[in-house]
Formats: sequence, structure tokens, C-alpha cells
Amino acid sequence: MKVVIVGSGPSGLASAIYARKNNNEVIILERNNDICKKILLTGNGKCNYFNENQDITHYHSSNDNLISNIITEKNLNDILAFFDELGIVPKIKNGYYYPYSNQASSVKQVLLSKIDELGIKVIYDYLVTDIKKENDKFIINNDIICDKLILSTGSKAYPKTGSDGNGYNLVKKFNHNINKVMPALVKLKSDDKYLKELKGIRSDCKISIYKDNEFIKSETGEIQLTDDAISGICVFNLSYLANKYIESKNNVHILVNFIPFIDNKDELLKYLDDRCKKIKNKKMKEFFDGLLNYKLSNVILKKSNINLDSYYKDLSKKEKETLVSNINSYDFNIISSYSYDNSQVCMGGVPLDEINLLTMESKKEKNLYIIGELLDVNGDCGGYNLTFAFITGMISGISIK
Repeated sequence: MKVVIVGSGPSGLASAIYARKNNNEVIILERNNDICKKILLTGNGKCNYFNENQDITHYHSSNDNLISNIITEKNLNDILAFFDELGIVPKIKNGYYYPYSNQASSVKQVLLSKIDELGIKVIYDYLVTDIKKENDKFIINNDIICDKLILSTGSKAYPKTGSDGNGYNLVKKFNHNINKVMPALVKLKSDDKYLKELKGIRSDCKISIYKDNEFIKSETGEIQLTDDAISGICVFNLSYLANKYIESKNNVHILVNFIPFIDNKDELLKYLDDRCKKIKNKKMKEFFDGLLNYKLSNVILKKSNINLDSYYKDLSKKEKETLVSNINSYDFNIISSYSYDNSQVCMGGVPLDEINLLTMESKKEKNLYIIGELLDVNGDCGGYNLTFAFITGMISGISIK
């Protein structure tokens, strides 16, 4: 059986390795001059490839109910065994799996060694622009003919690595639908007038996303503020929702609690009253020293219309309530996100209900397989997207015999 795989990311390489183990002839077509360009960027160059917390809620799709057919205990155990077979020794930090070398390049190297060992052919600098099917054979660029075709081209995230959305054009040739594709795991732009003053601040916090006035979801973690956006893992994990609701013309707000160990506004008010008793005779410009970043506290005071030279004990009830609200629920109006150039993954893609999830074969075209980021699944930060890519590659490769 001749198998061609378009794309040499993690899903494509996993698929190639498993398909070759079934004694198929396997060829990988890669548009770049090297494999795994995107994997080198993951985990800040350390490649966070798995997470011990595999709760299904870390994966998102328009067909959420179908994800559990892919992220199964067996598949998770099998993919960990695959990493072990490759020689990847995990370094586990807070549940995040990294190669013990702390180098994404070592993950790339063991994959490259494996495909060399198995005799898998890779054709580099080969851009697939046309696929047709005649007499149960796929014909690629009027050049290469195969029995089975696996599309693993990636999404539109990080187009400089080659994933510019070309794969969506290829799957459309076989009558597949594409759910709206948008950036995910990406910075969110805000029109907050104080952002330039807040630039550079990092703060542990709890953030909540609202669609119009409806609470949707919360995350905790470190937020990072730039001159036009909010960032950080907690923001990234909500960015797919923000883009989804902005696309639907909803008003999107991220509310930030900068003192996350106190979630209730009444409790926060009491906490500040008690703080006032402990640190007497401190002007408001000094009142938050040791608790909040001074640039952040000054902005919050300014936003609350409180004089920096005033004293907490002299504030009116309304001023205290406004202050508490801006600390507990600082409101960032979200107007858009950064582009695909800055997104780690995308939301949207080929709907899961158009795929046989036991094999990853298309339900619309026999012997066509669609895997990885081309599918309408996006995961949270923490190794989930790589796990999904490797598992879907594994499933497809195993099924081709």
C-alpha cells in the first residue's frame, strides 16, 4: 500500500511512523526544507508535549461531544508509550511534560531519526496545490500517485512555518466543510486608555470573560499587559472564546481580579479596611506597596478618581466601592485579537462529525485521512494541542494496513 502524507508536523510524523510499521510504503511531502518547524517554537523552545491532567474540558470544538472519542485513556497511554519508544524521557513540572533535555530540537531529532530508521521518504520543498482522484488513486500535482492520502498540513497559525491555510483548500476539493477559522492561544487587544501606562506589568490574577453581560468562564494565572493588549496563559486560554463572540458581534469584556486570593468584593473591602489599620498614615500612592505593582495601583487609583495624596481613612463609601470594584473586576473591553502570525493555534477547521474518529478517515472520501490542526479542535496551553496532533496521527497510521 502506498501512503502519502502531506505535512511533516507532529501529526504527520506520527502517522508516517505507524503507517510504516504496518509495512506500507510511506512518503512525506513537506513544503519547507526541514521537518517540524513549528514544534521548535512550542513551550518556549522546550516543547511541552503532554499534560498529566487530561480532563476533556481542556479541548474545544464545535463538536465538543465527539472529542472524547479521540482523547481516550487507551490513546493517551499509547501515545506516552510512543514517546517512550522514541527515547523521550519526560521532565514533569506542575503536570507539564517536557523532554528532559529541555530542548524542542531533541524531540524533532528523535522523530527524524525514527523516520530515517524506518526508511520513510521525505520530499522537501514540495508544495501540494492540486489533488484529484481517479480509479481509486489519489494524484498529487499530476506527479505522485498513492492509494491512501493523509492531510496534516496544519492550520493558519504561525504561517511563517508553512501553515498558511493551504490545507483547507485541499480538503475542500473533497467537499468537506470548514468551520470558521480564527486565531486561538493569542493576545487580546483592548481599547483601555490606561494600557500604555500598564505596559510591562505582570501580575497573578483571576480573569473572567463576559459575552455582553453574561459570565462565560474564568481562568487563573499570570496576566501580562502590553501597550495595546492583555496576554499570558490565562488570557490565551480564553482567546478562542473572545474571537468567537467578537465574530458573532457580541460585546466582549475580560474582568481581572488583581488580588485573586480574595474573590468577594465585601471581603476585599474588609481586607483593605484592616490594611488601613495596620499601615497607618500612608497616602494612597503608598497604600498598596508590597501588595500591587506600583504602576498598577496608580492606574487603579486614577481610574477610580482617587487622589494619590489622599488617605484611605478619608475616602467616602462610594470611593472605596469604586476602588474595590477596579481591583476586583478591572474591566478590559476586548476589540480583537492579534493575528495568525502571533497565534499558537487556530480554532475551527474540518468538523469532527465529517471524520471517522476510530480511523481519522474522511466520511466524504474513502482512503482520505485528515489529522492534527486541520480538524476543528483547539486545546488549552499546556501540551494539549501537541497531544491531540500526535494522537490523531497515531490513530490514522495504525488504521492503514
